[in-house]
Amino acid sequence: MKIQDSIAIVTGGASGLGEATVRNIVRNGGMAAILDLGEAKGNRLAEELGENAIFIKTDVTSDEDVQNAINVTLQQLGPFNTVINCAGIGLAEKTVSKNKAHDYDHFKKVIQVNLIGTFNVIRLAAEKLVTFSANEEGERGVIINTASVAAFDGQIGQAAYSASKGGVVGMTLPIARDLAKNGIRVVTIAPGLIETPLFGSLSEKAKAALEQQVPFPSRLGRPSEYAQLTQSIIENVMLNGETIRLDGAIRMSPK
Repeated sequence: MKIQDSIAIVTGGASGLGEATVRNIVRNGGMAAILDLGEAKGNRLAEELGENAIFIKTDVTSDEDVQNAINVTLQQLGPFNTVINCAGIGLAEKTVSKNKAHDYDHFKKVIQVNLIGTFNVIRLAAEKLVTFSANEEGERGVIINTASVAAFDGQIGQAAYSASKGGVVGMTLPIARDLAKNGIRVVTIAPGLIETPLFGSLSEKAKAALEQQVPFPSRLGRPSEYAQLTQSIIENVMLNGETIRLDGAIRMSPK
C-alpha cells in the first residue's frame, strides 16, 4: 500500500508521535482522522492541514467514542485502510514507596488507556476493515500500535507502564494471525527515548544525561523518525506480526 493511498485513523494524533504521523501522511498525499482528547490542539492541527485532515474528540477507552470516530471518518474521508494507535499515558510509581502500596486505581488507569484502549480501537476498526475491498496484494489494511522499550527494559517505578506496553507487544502476533485471512496486517513499534512533549520540562543537563544512554545516535529520537517508520510499515506488505524497536540500540538501566 502506498502512503498516498492511506486514509488513516490516528489516535493520540494531536501531539507528539501521533501529530508527526498525521503530518507525514497528509504531506505525502494521504488523509488522516485525528483522534484525541485535546480539542484545541486537534482542531488547530486539522485546520492547518486542510481538507485532508479532520479532528474527532475521542476517548479510546469508550466504545461509543471510538465507534463515533470510525463512523465520522467513513462519512467524511471514506473507507479507511490504516489505523495507527499512539494514544497513551505514562506513570512513575513504585510497587511500594515509603511503606505505601502502589495506588491500585493508578495501575488500572494506565492499563485501561494504553492496553485496553488500544485493543478497543483495533477491534472496532477491524470490524469495518474486513468488509472493505482488498487491493491487488489482497491487503485490506494495516494496524500499527505503539508500545515502548519499557515493555522489555522496564525501569524502577514502571510496573504499570511496562505491563501496559508489554500487553501491546504480546497481542501483536495473535491479532495479526486473527486478521491474516482478511488481508489486514498488524505491526507494533517500540520507541525508546523520543523527544515528545513529555521531555519538554527537562533541563538541558537532564536531557544530555538521557542522550548519553543511547549508543548511536547519542540523542533523543525525533517524532519524525517514528512517522518515517510508520510509512515504511504501511508501504512494505511483508511487515506483519512483529514488534520493531526504534531506540538507537538503547537497553534501559534499572533507573
